[in-house]
Amino acid sequence: MIRRFGIGLAAVGRPAYINVGRAEALPEDRSVAELRRATWDVLDVAYAAGIRWVDAARSYGRAEEFLSGWLSARGLHDVNVSSKWGYTYVGDWKMDAAVHEVKEHSLRRYREQYDETTALLDGHLAVYQVHSLTEESPLFQDIRLQAALLETGRNGVRVGFSTSGPRQAETIRRAMALEVSGEPLFSTVQATWNLLETSAAVALKEAHEAGLHVLLKEVLANGRLAVLPPAHVRRAASKHQTRPDALALAGALSQPWADTVLIGAASPAQLESNLEAMKVSLVEEDLDALATLSLPPERYWAERNALPWT
Repeated sequence: MIRRFGIGLAAVGRPAYINVGRAEALPEDRSVAELRRATWDVLDVAYAAGIRWVDAARSYGRAEEFLSGWLSARGLHDVNVSSKWGYTYVGDWKMDAAVHEVKEHSLRRYREQYDETTALLDGHLAVYQVHSLTEESPLFQDIRLQAALLETGRNGVRVGFSTSGPRQAETIRRAMALEVSGEPLFSTVQATWNLLETSAAVALKEAHEAGLHVLLKEVLANGRLAVLPPAHVRRAASKHQTRPDALALAGALSQPWADTVLIGAASPAQLESNLEAMKVSLVEEDLDALATLSLPPERYWAERNALPWT
């Protein structure tokens, strides 16, 4: 079970992010040195528990740098690393930056960011993903970009994509159908799925059955299911003598098509609480009750987009 978990570094690689409950878990001093230490602390606990997948992105501040330093310092070579390109971090390490990240799906940005990622993680990078692909992404028309991604795949780094927004399912199906030189371009997909946002479930099941590796992100709804859990989650957690965060993660683990479930813990204490999910065995009655929590995707994403960067 532990090998189905991965660690996502979105919450620890930069001073500001949108996760609820993050501020209390991180040091008050959000300096580079303190966030490096916080990242290494989480990674140490994760590795000791048996987790061997870590997910980062170019836009996660210094997450790739922190991860690279940790892998080198610990002398590790058995960790699967996935990262993402397409967003650039522009927050200048400020909590109150007017803009924290900028999106661009272009060949120029891909080449630039791939070089930056491999400079830090060469020898560890297993999966490189298009960050927040949508149906409108210029990637679907950019033949040169597609060819560059295909070449990366042929050189041994799996090519994937992540999705966000209320039309995740449509994006997943369009990306699955994309072929370059007669070959499917993508072999992994990372999507938001949690008890409040289940709209991509059928498409993710199709992706899994087609052979893509499925990663789930934002499984705690950016912390909302842990800090402000709905009544159904509180009741189910009480029934199973666990905490809401572990209950929500157990819901993700119960999806047989989910290959890797990413945990976005900001501290060892949060991670240890999250890992209690492995002790929770949900039955059909539980899953039926939890299924009623699912929101219309437009509402879910509107609420997510309103979360403040803190």
